[in-house]
Amino acid sequence: MLDETPSAVLFDLDGTLIDTAPDFVYIVNKLLGQENKPPLPDAEIRNCVSNGARALITLAFDLPIEHPDFEPLKKRLLDLYDQHIAVASQLFEGMEACLNLMEANNIPWGIVTNKPSRFTDPLLDRLGLAQRSAVTICPDHVKNTKPDPEPLFKACQRINVEPAQCIYVGDHVRDIEAGNRADMTTITALYGYIGHNEDPLTWQADHAVETTQDLIKLLTPVISH
Repeated sequence: MLDETPSAVLFDLDGTLIDTAPDFVYIVNKLLGQENKPPLPDAEIRNCVSNGARALITLAFDLPIEHPDFEPLKKRLLDLYDQHIAVASQLFEGMEACLNLMEANNIPWGIVTNKPSRFTDPLLDRLGLAQRSAVTICPDHVKNTKPDPEPLFKACQRINVEPAQCIYVGDHVRDIEAGNRADMTTITALYGYIGHNEDPLTWQADHAVETTQDLIKLLTPVISH
């Protein structure tokens, strides 16, 4: 149970608010095909999405970062993503109802992500979320990214709320660490992109939800008036 009405609810993006994995599955396997390599299973790519482009290249090509082919492959992957943003990406099932709940009760919601604004902005535009989000903080807006709490503090400053009165929802240990360091109430999205070798119950979040419906059930008592 949550104790009090939050001043705002902030979300991580990939794997928490939006299911972007289908587009990453497509571009990773397209790049592999261009290199005459077999495709990877969807689940392997999905579980790696929250770790970013470097992790996806490491997964797909088993190359160390210092390998001379690494950066060219990463650039090609990101160029493919530029062409394929929001083709199959969408809000997680049930998340629209969650956002509607907050909007109906005048609770601002926003996004704090490690996804660069180069990709975040067009994604939100195409899904009709850019104008609905009260604040969107990307890595290029701050000096230090999650797990540092700086992006969360910046989001709170933008919308004039106290971090201790906010909720942060994420699907990666860096999200929960950042939220805890910002003194926010933290919620782990267990439905997100969590690797098989990770144990989210050790992340020390205040709450964990299996589905967006569970998130709505958790929020409703303190948000609905």
